[in-house]
Amino acid sequence: MDFEQISRSLLPLLGGKDNIVSAAHCATRLRLVLAEDAKADTTAIGKIDGVKGCFRNAGQLQVIFGTGVVNKVYAAFIKEAGIGETSKSEAAAIAARKLNPFQRVARLLSNIFVPIIPAIVASGLLMGLLGMVKTYGWVNPENARYIMLDMFSSAAFIILPILIGFTAAREFGGNPYLGATLGGILTHPALTNAWGVAGGFHTMNFFGLDVAMIGYQGTVFPVLLAVWFMSIIEKQLRRVIPDALDLILTPFLTVIITGFVAMLIIGPAGRALGDGISFVLSTLITHAGWLAGLLFGGLYSVIVITGVHHSFHAIEAGLLGNPSIGVNFLLPIWAMANVAQGGACLAVWFKTKDAKIKAITLPSAFSAVLGITEAAIFGINLRFVKPFIAALIGGAVGGAWVVSVHVYMTAVGLTGIPGMAIVQASSLLNYAIGMVIAFTVAFVISYLLKYKTDSE
Repeated sequence: MDFEQISRSLLPLLGGKDNIVSAAHCATRLRLVLAEDAKADTTAIGKIDGVKGCFRNAGQLQVIFGTGVVNKVYAAFIKEAGIGETSKSEAAAIAARKLNPFQRVARLLSNIFVPIIPAIVASGLLMGLLGMVKTYGWVNPENARYIMLDMFSSAAFIILPILIGFTAAREFGGNPYLGATLGGILTHPALTNAWGVAGGFHTMNFFGLDVAMIGYQGTVFPVLLAVWFMSIIEKQLRRVIPDALDLILTPFLTVIITGFVAMLIIGPAGRALGDGISFVLSTLITHAGWLAGLLFGGLYSVIVITGVHHSFHAIEAGLLGNPSIGVNFLLPIWAMANVAQGGACLAVWFKTKDAKIKAITLPSAFSAVLGITEAAIFGINLRFVKPFIAALIGGAVGGAWVVSVHVYMTAVGLTGIPGMAIVQASSLLNYAIGMVIAFTVAFVISYLLKYKTDSE
């Protein structure tokens, strides 16, 4: 593959060197921020040798090359374009300026929650394994090893506000360590653990107000709102406090002011907001049942196109941290939608005679089954439209199934086959059946529908 030639072919189709604001790459895609998106000829770009797909998302033009190829294309491209290297985060920050308000909020929440997903996945996976051990009686729950592992599994959810406080402050422009401190205030041992409120709690008198001594362990919205407020206070204080006193007075006053406001106003309001969202969703799932799964599963891939799905991490974390819920009933639905995209994409492989399309479909379908759907959605299914519709139907049917049989997960972030690691032990078989249903329905419909499948 001639990477220099690929780069020379790309430049004019992107509107020339002057139209390129920044260039970065991830594991599979070249990520470009353009001054004028209209100047890019995505159809022609898709025909370049080595290109497996081209789509616009999150303010960027993303060209799919695949693992091991994209980094070589990127090196040749920035040399040909005469621009410097840009990190993925820098490119995302530049691209964010082109997003609408809803997409900006979704991107913001994504940047806050994605860094802490490994901690939640680790805890959720361990929680699921311990649930299996307890269900089948393999180990005595009074065993020291079991008790210690149980502590390990719940730690991330107990200190969730501290983790969120750190990453949220970084995104809001505040001091991350002050954000973590604020999270620590909301989960202080002097406050009754939110997971044990049923056992009773105390109140304290604050100038005639009875303040409930309840902690915010496992909650999401209280610390998000409190850190947002903290960042505003911190920035305002830095403007008026002399530089000589900034290191001492700014963090001191920020913690005191924000701490009082968080405990008295923002915390209770944020808890009410989070509980309200959880209540609406759980009520919908409980009473609408499989119809809710049908709707959510059918619409999820449409939401993915807008980029707003990144905001769902906050809602899912709130479900897991809510003592009255404690499970993620949304992620299994999203998993069905993702697997369905893989089934619809694979059907195109069987239908097409175009060698280039065949080369793209197989890895894209496999990737979707593993939970990464960009290549399947933007490279194949949306390109031919009808496979995407077939995937929506498959996702809807699969979503209806997992809701009807009560499939739950214990973490966030993993879907498809990897998602089996965080599915509750009692739900594992039904989750696997759901994937087969979603994949098969999408595959059959995508294969039976009539549409052209050549690269033209």
